Amino acid sequence: MPRRARIYLPELPYPIVQRGNNREACFIEPENYQFYLELWKEISKRYGVWVHSYCLMTNHIHFLVTPTTDTSISNTMKVVGSRYAQYINKK
Repeated sequence: MPRRARIYLPELPYPIVQRGNNREACFIEPENYQFYLELWKEISKRYGVWVHSYCLMTNHIHFLVTPTTDTSISNTMKVVGSRYAQYINKK
């Protein structure tokens, strides 16, 4: 049974936490951090997500964000996650 879609209200701040698969490392090399942040910068502008703060750890991330629409966070996380996975798989 699939999970229910998350509901985000525009203009309210939300904490985002994402962990690596089986709590494994998300970032292996120092340039991985920079690539991930550049993705967030580009994609969050596209979908209207304001990033207030972030913390990138080796095996997980924390973001504090405010969406401008009800689908902003979902779209941003989907695109950032898939692009970063492609980047890591190519390496």
